[in-house]
Amino acid sequence: MAKGLVNVQGKPAKKAADKAPERKLIAQNKKARHDYLILDTYEAGVALMGTEVKSLRMGRASLVDGFVQIEGHEAWLYNIHVPEYMQGSWTNHSAKRKRKLLLHRAEIDKLEQKASETGHTIVPLALYFLGGRVKCEIALAKGKKEFDKRQTLREKQDTRETARAVAAAKRRQRAQER
Repeated sequence: MAKGLVNVQGKPAKKAADKAPERKLIAQNKKARHDYLILDTYEAGVALMGTEVKSLRMGRASLVDGFVQIEGHEAWLYNIHVPEYMQGSWTNHSAKRKRKLLLHRAEIDKLEQKASETGHTIVPLALYFLGGRVKCEIALAKGKKEFDKRQTLREKQDTRETARAVAAAKRRQRAQER
């Protein structure tokens, strides 16, 4: 009988497929999910300076006013606030400079075509480390009207209340069985 791999503690060793790089969240744009209807999401690399990466490793960034524009067949990330690195010297970066997004040409062309349609925009949703590299989750989005925002909130509240009612009914049923 063949035995599986075992690590030092006597526990089964993880396979290479199980060791996918972990996603370490730096910043999230919750306001974008509230203000926009997310149509499609993409993962893009971000071209950064060394001091920006060090500042991000400290977990300091803001995506609230961020947006993406496509200029000359290149995607650029605007208004992302990455504060200056405290131990940085004259090589420090400016906090709100535009940053290049690293995407495939086909993705950029598709985003450019879709973003040119009325009411569509490209917004950053999250900034995170993946395998030691900074990645940005961007989304093709359409702006919500005020009544859409209220309807979304109402739907969330209804599902929450339904879940509470179901959980309460299950608790009562378990209590009666005892």
